[in-house]
Amino acid sequence: MSDDLDIRSGGLVAVDPESLRAAAERYERAGGDLARIEDLVRSVVMLLGGIAPVASSGFVPDSGYTASALANRTDAASAAARSLAERLRFAAAVYEIVELRTTAGFDGSAGAARQAEISARISALSGAYPWAGALATMREGGWRVAWPIDLAVQGIGAWPVHALAGGAPFMPAATLALGLGVAAAGAGTIPSGARLTPASTHARVTALAPPAPAAAPASLAEVAARIPGGSSSARVRVERYTMADGSRQFAVYVAGTQAIAAGSRDPFDMTSNVELYTGKESASYEATVKALQRAGAEPGDVVHAFGHSQGAMITAHLALEGGYDTSTLVSFGSPVEADVGAETLSVSLRHTDDPVAFLEGGGNPQGVGGPGSFVAERLADPALGPHDVTLPAHGIAGYTETARMLDASADPRMAPVRELFDQLGAAASVDVVEYSATRVATGFSASGGGEG
Repeated sequence: MSDDLDIRSGGLVAVDPESLRAAAERYERAGGDLARIEDLVRSVVMLLGGIAPVASSGFVPDSGYTASALANRTDAASAAARSLAERLRFAAAVYEIVELRTTAGFDGSAGAARQAEISARISALSGAYPWAGALATMREGGWRVAWPIDLAVQGIGAWPVHALAGGAPFMPAATLALGLGVAAAGAGTIPSGARLTPASTHARVTALAPPAPAAAPASLAEVAARIPGGSSSARVRVERYTMADGSRQFAVYVAGTQAIAAGSRDPFDMTSNVELYTGKESASYEATVKALQRAGAEPGDVVHAFGHSQGAMITAHLALEGGYDTSTLVSFGSPVEADVGAETLSVSLRHTDDPVAFLEGGGNPQGVGGPGSFVAERLADPALGPHDVTLPAHGIAGYTETARMLDASADPRMAPVRELFDQLGAAASVDVVEYSATRVATGFSASGGGEG
């Protein structure tokens, strides 16, 4: 496992320019304080120069030279602090230009007035820092080319398997080409106004025996551990929180792909993957919506959505069009990234060597979601070998480990996540139910018997 965890605001926009400017101001103040200290020390040097005979007699040995050296060091520290402040301001200009350019190209709803405002701001920054625009361009180009590299390298490890089909020599190059194509087409990003087209198949959900624990998760690792799937027949888990004031909140955990075959009885299959990725409503999406409804969630209720792989595609669309107040969206290894609004805390965990997360195409170049939203990435399985064909970087176990690393991180962007767990942990009561899901023929209508 790699311990290098990269936490940033978005795919390309990694640093908040205002945080750099704030740091620059602190260094500028420190430089000014040091300059004033230097003036005081210089005054001491002059004073000591006036009593040189006393110093030479041995009463104040070498003090003039010591004070002068201190003044010189203070002057150097002051200059270094001011120089660092200027470099931070330059870096802020570069990052802001990147952010403005991605906003201009990404937000089609900005309108002519906003586009003109963006253009004027970029011109002002470029005028103040002539090289900032060129460095911003280099950063943009580097991100677009570099993000698929880790997966292409991992493809080398699967050569012994792919060589049987004669495709090994071309695999890394093909991976890079595919990744750049996905990014160029924007296939892995979902605009805020996107809506799924009607389903061609439907789903039935069945409540299972109440699982344990009936308590709020205390960490991202616990969230990952609660995502259904594997040996369990559960596909969707819903937790209903009754708060101390009588209000309700819900948490939904949605499984990833469980059946490789297309058109299986399990709606969490490859058919649903293709449908969701191409903008069609899947039976697995319908199953998730029905599970929330069966658990008592109503339009406008607060929902915290957690999903892995296909489940993350489902929760992304749920946040955009489900009709709930989706205040939290956490995805593990999602093949898409949704442009959720400022009311949603968006946290995306993805591995750079995960071929499913690779389908995001690098995600949105700028950050999505509300304040505190972030993307956390790492290389999960750096060892090369035939085992790479089993996609070790995509499994929920690897993402649970990444979640543990985030839980232990001192990064301030984890504060809203911890606040969420504290909030849910204060609930007066918690009710939990899990649901299995079955694909049914078109035209099926929900009936009694505890199914829907």
